Amino acid sequence: MEEVLRIAVFQNSANYKKEETIENKMTYPLPPFSTVIGALHNACGYKEYHPMELSIQGKYESLIRKPYTDYCFLNLTQDDRGILVKMKNADMLSTAYDKVAIAKKSQGNSFRLGTTIQVINESLLQEYRDLKDLNDQIKEFKDTRIKPVMELIKRRKKTLANEKKAETDKKSARFILLDKREKEIKLAENEINQRLKEYEEINYKVPISRFRTLTTSLKFYEILTNVELIIHVKSNRETLEYIKEHIYDLKSIGRSEDFVEVKDVCFTKLQSVEEEVVSDYAAYVDYNLVKEYDVDTRIRKGISANGTKYYLNKNYTIVGNKRRFEKKKVIYMSGFSVDEGSNVYLDIIDENKKYIVNFL
Repeated sequence: MEEVLRIAVFQNSANYKKEETIENKMTYPLPPFSTVIGALHNACGYKEYHPMELSIQGKYESLIRKPYTDYCFLNLTQDDRGILVKMKNADMLSTAYDKVAIAKKSQGNSFRLGTTIQVINESLLQEYRDLKDLNDQIKEFKDTRIKPVMELIKRRKKTLANEKKAETDKKSARFILLDKREKEIKLAENEINQRLKEYEEINYKVPISRFRTLTTSLKFYEILTNVELIIHVKSNRETLEYIKEHIYDLKSIGRSEDFVEVKDVCFTKLQSVEEEVVSDYAAYVDYNLVKEYDVDTRIRKGISANGTKYYLNKNYTIVGNKRRFEKKKVIYMSGFSVDEGSNVYLDIIDENKKYIVNFL
């Protein structure tokens, strides 16, 4: 077989996030193919996908749960809960905000009335209260002033419509007068609605949109510690050479803070399996290799229950405005072995150190 690239890295800690987890950000035991491919492409500065196949194996010392505070902006501003904040930029949800007040209890609070709250910024709290008062005034104006006018207009429009209907001659002076009067009333109606809408938008809706309710909750990360990874990369020679040249630009795998230390990178030539070899590492093994008995779980051959089944993202294509990932069906397993005739390869370091390599 042609030469492939072997990369050995170490991470003090890592979280290879499972996309579907929210409350507890769980981690895969090894980085998915797409995560490693993305990290390598980023290190090389690639802007387009360079086709490659990977074999990923490794081990970690322990898995711990690390707490963190999750910040969530509610879609609506709530008067009785969370933390009242004013955004510095209402079009963006970010850390650029000023705290206004904090609700002290789970219920029964009121920022507007000052009930069981801790005031952080008195002037901003007063601004919030003034806006709420203005909203009440707008509602009262609509009910006491605008609503009666609109009802009168509605009745007048109905009367004019009936009179026009009763007028048989559509070209008569009376029909033309009625039609003109109907249009004038509709125009006045639209103008009243538009002026009221603009006033409400400028004086209330835009200013109050800058106030948001921020809630916090305790959530957890799963963190792998002291992670060793052995990654084999198969691609064309030019791509492999470029990865090798830029491998020390690889800063992290997983989160941006999951820094990597590149222990070794070299070209290696893989060999066929001629005798039984037991893996020292856990690995993502092609599901079909287990199914076809090419990999021995050392308990019972061909039973995938002796590992954990995953559908892992690899590379993607853009369809419309969305990414569509190619998924690989794998078994995460440890303590597995291969024997002569297995459809996998060996990367032999010495008599006591041999990596079982299966590309996906």
